Amino acid sequence: MTVRLGTRASTLAMTQSGTVARMLTASSGLEVELVPLTTHGDVATGSLASLGGTGVFATALREALLAGECDLIVHSLKDLPNAAYPGLTLIAVPEREGQRDALCSRGGVTLAELPAGARVGTG
Repeated sequence: MTVRLGTRASTLAMTQSGTVARMLTASSGLEVELVPLTTHGDVATGSLASLGGTGVFATALREALLAGECDLIVHSLKDLPNAAYPGLTLIAVPEREGQRDALCSRGGVTLAELPAGARVGTG
């Protein structure tokens, strides 16, 4: 049996999903096929705020899962909207690969020193 794992098509998402696919294969013996999906957030050119912010990367993944285009999806938990999504359940959170995230700021401002309402970009 082959499990179809839906993921964003970005290099980072494919790498993270490949790790999950290998973990699934090792623990279950099942073959896992990555199904790259393009989301609204991947193709839109506006700022994240102008696109509606929450869910612009996750919606296409969720819809593909509900439509049966894949059997499960992987998405970065930090980018997943907090609200539950009807018909779907968060079933697993793998151990973190590494803690190499970093805050780069002007003037050496630390995370604790950021003012209320500060805008932080990711990339």
